[in-house]
Amino acid sequence: MNKKNPIQELRLTHGLSQDELAKKVFVTRQAVSRWETGETIPNTETLKLLSRLFDVSINTLLGSPREMICRCCGMTLDDATTSKEISGEFNEDYCKWCYREGEFTLDFWQRYAELGGQEGFEQFKQQIASEFNALHIEGLPQVEELNVLTGSYINLEYTLPTGVKTKLLNDHATYLGNQLPCTFGGSRCFGLAASMQFLMVCTYEANGEDPELVLYKRR
Repeated sequence: MNKKNPIQELRLTHGLSQDELAKKVFVTRQAVSRWETGETIPNTETLKLLSRLFDVSINTLLGSPREMICRCCGMTLDDATTSKEISGEFNEDYCKWCYREGEFTLDFWQRYAELGGQEGFEQFKQQIASEFNALHIEGLPQVEELNVLTGSYINLEYTLPTGVKTKLLNDHATYLGNQLPCTFGGSRCFGLAASMQFLMVCTYEANGEDPELVLYKRR
């Protein structure tokens, strides 16, 4: 799509004239023309109507001026992965796997209100980051950001000193975590995971290969 003129591209893709589009969103043809030349942009309510009509995010209508990131899991968002409200409007804060039709799908987020709402949850994440930093693990950079991750995404299999292979997380649970590069260089990364009960730190190569457990600590 031509980012310089997304509304025009969408209109043409849907086979609409400027007059036809204007009638659908309750504006004049001249208004549509000014949007397409970049002279003006639609107001907020009209952007919502256009978003619903073309089934794209407002970010796309504006020429994708910002990179959208899911505030829950941290994945990059586009029109195919952005969540929607019950009304059908896009919610550009979350992906469709973390938030769907007015509800958070991850149990950790369903409980965030117990922690004092969004502000309280952010404070809780900073507390967990501080606890990771207080471990002073060699090679682990300063932990500044944590995301909510599903267990199935980060549940690696470790070889214990006894030789037994095991997984320590629950595929169906959610955790606060992140991946950080080792400060010593090389391809090895640190993986972090935390719940209300524990902190876990591991290292691994690309794609989770050759994982090693560094620390598992009760909070």
